[in-house]
Amino acid sequence: MQTFATWDEVPLFESEAAEAVFWLEQRPALRLMASAVAGQAEASESVTVTLRFDPRMLARIKRLARMRFLNYQSMIKQWLSERMEQELK
Repeated sequence: MQTFATWDEVPLFESEAAEAVFWLEQRPALRLMASAVAGQAEASESVTVTLRFDPRMLARIKRLARMRFLNYQSMIKQWLSERMEQELK
């Protein structure tokens, strides 16, 4: 069984059968799962910030999040977290 390190590696599926095959052969890396669980614990310690987005960009982000069954704000936080880890390497 293979593992993936980021949620971006999960493709958009053409059918439920294709999705089933993917999940039979793939699983998220432990680090990825641990960061998802840790993210929930940190929610009570979070700080609110304001970002301004171009409306078209925000619409695209929301559409991507819906396709992945995620909240768009959570997806943005996930992206930032993954990028920070890349930058720190």
